[in-house]
Amino acid sequence: MPIEIAPANQASCEELTTIFNARGNAADCQCQRYRLAPGEAFGNTPVEARIAALRDQSACGDPESPGTSGLIARLAGAPVGWCAVAPRTAYVGLVRNSNQTAWRGRAEDRTDNDVWAVTCILTRVGARGQGVARALAAAAVDFARERGARRLEAYPITVPDATWGEEHPGPLSVYLAAGFEVVHRPSKRRAVVSITL
Repeated sequence: MPIEIAPANQASCEELTTIFNARGNAADCQCQRYRLAPGEAFGNTPVEARIAALRDQSACGDPESPGTSGLIARLAGAPVGWCAVAPRTAYVGLVRNSNQTAWRGRAEDRTDNDVWAVTCILTRVGARGQGVARALAAAAVDFARERGARRLEAYPITVPDATWGEEHPGPLSVYLAAGFEVVHRPSKRRAVVSITL
């Protein structure tokens, strides 16, 4: 069955809601882990605010929007997956904290707007094992390249026993299949992968 990938602004907000579902880690996070501003946290930011933030960032339902924060996947016309891909500087929580695992042992300008990042790949239950995540990772490469990125990176988990808070970037194998290379191993559980565009 072919997987269709589209920028999230070309999807309806209802499709985005379907992908993130009404329960579980994704429904709670709403892809805001690295988007929360200083002083914001999951404990003091209601989920309704996170839902509104994702809708605003993705510009869902607005195909004329000049930008969006990610891609959606459809399988047989049904929304089944999400990939957050944007300039790395858009992820304020990732960039501002040099103690993040992604930065351990790396000396790099975290404010370089030409570097983009994939911070989340999500496939709905019932659609897993059909190549959705791999299709999203491959499409993220083209998406970032078409928008002028010089490099795209991601921070996948490298162990099978991922816990909440670790699983959102997806597994290493998804990125390797899309042409990324491991450029850093900040911990036994995490890799930094990159592809030059």
